[in-house]
Amino acid sequence: MDAIGIIPARYASTRFPGKPLTNILGKSMIRRVYEQAKQAGLAEVLVATDDARIKEHVESFGGKAVMTGEHHQSGTDRCFEAYKLHDVPYEYIINIQGDEPFIKPEQIDLVASCFSRSETQLATLIKKINTPEELFNVNAPKVVINQAREALYFSRQPIPYCRNVPNDIWHQQHTYYKHIGIYGYRADILEQITQLPPSALELAESLEQLRWLENGFRITTALTEFETIGIDTPEDLLKVLPHIE
Repeated sequence: MDAIGIIPARYASTRFPGKPLTNILGKSMIRRVYEQAKQAGLAEVLVATDDARIKEHVESFGGKAVMTGEHHQSGTDRCFEAYKLHDVPYEYIINIQGDEPFIKPEQIDLVASCFSRSETQLATLIKKINTPEELFNVNAPKVVINQAREALYFSRQPIPYCRNVPNDIWHQQHTYYKHIGIYGYRADILEQITQLPPSALELAESLEQLRWLENGFRITTALTEFETIGIDTPEDLLKVLPHIE
């Protein structure tokens, strides 16, 4: 497929400064993400960073990287700048989170496969929720989809509300989905959405994808069985280290 994978990687994370360069059993986090992405069926993989140390490190292991500005509010904006600076045309751009060192290449390919539908503008992944703890975790955004598997809404709260049903069995009464934060964009759509100002729903939930929905863009979803492991803090890393093969 005519798609490039772009991995946004900021150095100045408030909860985990220098996170992309953190050593995980002999390899940096960004290297692990990059190497997983290279196993997917992408034409090219590129790291988009705002820090020379990250760029130099990526290039030291044979990866490709481009310097972007420090002003970006989202990975989407950073992806678009990197795409323009790279100056190689692609039909599709896949935004791969720089803090998910164990992402499966199959998940990246699954997002890209959404563009086999000519009407797909944007794409992302969803995963079925199986526990009440996951359902009511505000740090795990949920997504409501229509029969065409397009997103209707994203929320940090469980939607829909199961009336007259105890909270701890909502997930048994209705199929709820968690959003997995990897995005695919048609190149022309990526350019359009980066021109949009923040929207009311986005500001309320702190979820940038609501800006796209509020402005009439369609987000196709694909169902994955794989869990993703995002590393937001040093404590998150300590939790996953014992489980790394």
